[in-house]
Amino acid sequence: MQKVITVRPSIKGNTILVTGGAGFIGSHLVDRLLDMEAKEVIIIDNLFLGSEENLADAISRGAILYKDDAEFATSLEYIFERHDIDIVFNCATKALNYSFMNPSNSFETNTKVVLNLLELQRKKAFSTLCHFSTSEVYGTAVYEPMDEDHPRNPTTLYAAGKAAADLAVETYVRMYDLDAFIIRPFNNYGPRQNFKGEMAGVIPITAFRVLNDLPLEIHGTGSQSRDFIYVHDTVDAIVNVYDKLPKGESVNISTHNQVSIKEVIETIAHEMEYKGEILRKPARNSDVFCHNASNDKLNSLIEFNLTPFSEGLKKSIHWYIAAIKN
Repeated sequence: MQKVITVRPSIKGNTILVTGGAGFIGSHLVDRLLDMEAKEVIIIDNLFLGSEENLADAISRGAILYKDDAEFATSLEYIFERHDIDIVFNCATKALNYSFMNPSNSFETNTKVVLNLLELQRKKAFSTLCHFSTSEVYGTAVYEPMDEDHPRNPTTLYAAGKAAADLAVETYVRMYDLDAFIIRPFNNYGPRQNFKGEMAGVIPITAFRVLNDLPLEIHGTGSQSRDFIYVHDTVDAIVNVYDKLPKGESVNISTHNQVSIKEVIETIAHEMEYKGEILRKPARNSDVFCHNASNDKLNSLIEFNLTPFSEGLKKSIHWYIAAIKN
């Protein structure tokens, strides 16, 4: 086990800002930070896909939500004037599918927020930045498993914006010696993942279709694969790697495994006793074909336990049944 090599303000007893904290991963992270006895947890979210419902428990425990947009530097400056923030977790983004509808805005969101934060950090407004990247920056695997040195070859403007944000973090660290680092979650799934509309991920939209007697859909061959990781495992990894990853570095948060989209959809159909039609749709442009990630670096830093995909999928389906039917 590698020793701690970076001294950072502890989560316990310090004030933390989570951008995008009403979203899927962000809201679970907020819950965990409160469990870890953060002094104060502040959230900024424009509720583009995030939901106050995701934060109901957190707000009852004292978390503070600003319904505002971190793309505006003045909105962040207002929060920093009101709170003595030590640590920032930057989860703010817009769904990958949104980049097919509004590519320019998708790119801008992923770059503007982090640049606003890096400028504040450069001016000593806070100590440590944990920036959320995405597996999409890698594009389709050139080699497997994909480690942190894998070439960045984004295939969407969402991913291009994330790759640009990563470069900004790395460059600010080199130029200004900031304490900023990058975590790169692969394909998260679990409770609170958006199941509404065109921006829903494959697991929630499939569950939604089953519960609403709509035909299921497979785009292309269905053999395209993803490294699916249960959201609670991702949050566990984030808070545990927080004080161990050197500044300027990135780390994959993944399962070191892959599941095909066809297998995911067929498994959900089986679990939910779906007997209807599974439609074959044309492949989507720029769809990443293969994601199989190495988590060797993460395992060198922390002890990392994973929820089996079958178990996590069942938990997710139970949550969707309750959420969608209500």
